[in-house]
Amino acid sequence: MSAETIERAAVSIERDGAVATIVLCRPHRRNALDLDAWIALREAVLELQEDSQIRSVILTGADGTFCAGSDLDKRGSSHPLDRMRVINATAIALGEFPKPLVAKVDGFAVGAGWNMALLCDFVVAAKGAKFSQIFAKRGLSVDFGGSWILPRLVGLQQAKRLVMLAETIDAQEAYELGLVTYLVEPGEMDEHTSKLAQRLADGPPAALSQSAAMLEHHTSLSLREALDNEARAQAVNFATDATDAVRAFVEKREPVFTGEWAVPGLTRVE
Repeated sequence: MSAETIERAAVSIERDGAVATIVLCRPHRRNALDLDAWIALREAVLELQEDSQIRSVILTGADGTFCAGSDLDKRGSSHPLDRMRVINATAIALGEFPKPLVAKVDGFAVGAGWNMALLCDFVVAAKGAKFSQIFAKRGLSVDFGGSWILPRLVGLQQAKRLVMLAETIDAQEAYELGLVTYLVEPGEMDEHTSKLAQRLADGPPAALSQSAAMLEHHTSLSLREALDNEARAQAVNFATDATDAVRAFVEKREPVFTGEWAVPGLTRVE
């Protein structure tokens, strides 16, 4: 199937089979996003959330740079709190996206741009990529979910170091801190990310979505609550893709994960 590209003001969506790619398209600003661009990004995420043909998504930036955060030169005349509500709605859309989401990071991922990548399920970074929680250098405190995600990933002290000192770190250090999932040579980025996204798209969508959600909420639950959630998730899975997976194991073949409801005797209501 040939790739389909839908252009937007500052964001494009490229569809290729079950995988979609969201591209931030403001290279003249290192893909820093103004208010309209934040809205366009949220709309793109929500559109792909509702698209049943899409099973995994790559998020990246145009022209060799991921995202330099918010465009501080185009803040407009609205109240800062109103602007932050718009930006936060985009962070929530990314953080609660129910399909596998892969950040493909080259060049710079700065401020909200770095936290945007961290809200994805996986971060694939080129070895030359640079990262910074730059907020303090701009007289700002951390935003776009950084206060929530960073301590979960690196612990409180390292999170404070990254945020309060606003250091720029390279991709190797980000990888060693657990802030990058895969560290890749620049020339291998496209192939590596595409293979990862396709592997995720080929997986059982309901099971992957439920597993990701349970892992993300682990800190707020007791063991008993986590086990209850796991039991409910497995009940859904046994009525979805697990049946064919078990049959495929017995028949010594690869399972086909459709994500479709598969309860015997029930038909889908269109």
